[in-house]
Amino acid sequence: MGSAEEDYNFVFKVVLIGESGVGKTNLLSRFTRNEFNHDSRTTIGVEFSTRTILVGDAVVKAQIWDTAGLERYRAITSAYYRGAVGALVVFDITKHQTYDVVDRWLKELYDHAEASIVVMLVGNKTDLAQAREVPMEEAKMFADNNGLLFVETSALDSTNVEEAFETILKEIFYKVQKQKQRSSQSNTVSLASESPASTAPAQAERRPCCVAL
Repeated sequence: MGSAEEDYNFVFKVVLIGESGVGKTNLLSRFTRNEFNHDSRTTIGVEFSTRTILVGDAVVKAQIWDTAGLERYRAITSAYYRGAVGALVVFDITKHQTYDVVDRWLKELYDHAEASIVVMLVGNKTDLAQAREVPMEEAKMFADNNGLLFVETSALDSTNVEEAFETILKEIFYKVQKQKQRSSQSNTVSLASESPASTAPAQAERRPCCVAL
């Protein structure tokens, strides 16, 4: 298991943000373990899971971080953005209030993350379409106007969960490739700010901050 786990070209840290109860934890578990927990409790603090996927001819290890959406954990989340190259801003399509505060989450994200971070707006719980409060067109227009990727998902029945994570990881990968092309040197992209791309996997594990865009 060790050698297979360590066989990757890039580590991308992606964070999940949004109000409590929108389904961030189940999106994470559906993508990384293909599991859904009907009784999942509010996340306390921060947790992350990983999954390795192929993007083009490169092996990308996605490190997906999940944090509590509750205000009392907000102090934890400021450090949580550090090193992130992607973010999924999640709202519940059946609760307009969770969509109304997307602006606030974006502001917090941009206050703490790199300006080049790739951001996707995710409307979750499409399995409850009969209770929809947020029209897809409205959310899509908001995403377009703010330069965000957009998708609607259901962690319960797996709809678009793979597509959401794969799309953002591909977008990050292509951004990194463009950066490498702009630089005349071949090893400028690294897992940590000072380490070459060939940094030992064990070191990458200790330094979860990933590729700087």
